Amino acid sequence: MLEICGESGSAQEIEAVLDTGFSESLILGNDMASELQLEGVGVDYLTLADGSIESFEVFNVTVRWDGLLRQIEAYGAQSTPLIGMRLLHGHSVYVDVVEGGRVEIRGLG
Repeated sequence: MLEICGESGSAQEIEAVLDTGFSESLILGNDMASELQLEGVGVDYLTLADGSIESFEVFNVTVRWDGLLRQIEAYGAQSTPLIGMRLLHGHSVYVDVVEGGRVEIRGLG
């Protein structure tokens, strides 16, 4: 679970998928960005797994990560929320590779 804090001070816990092929921090559903009243700060282009390049709206968002509030950039998409490698930097990931298996993320420090 990941806690996302909105502009109005509202917070929402979300379940996100760990995506080791995604080099940025976070993808949020566009509907969630609207719900949390996140303000867009621009547009960026990402290369997808199939090699295509698409534009995404970028939002500044505050997340509770490893017990601390962090300001990061999140990309809006019609997608399940995804946690990428930039957010995982400085952490170890442990996975029970079975259906419904446990995923544990630990800080290295």
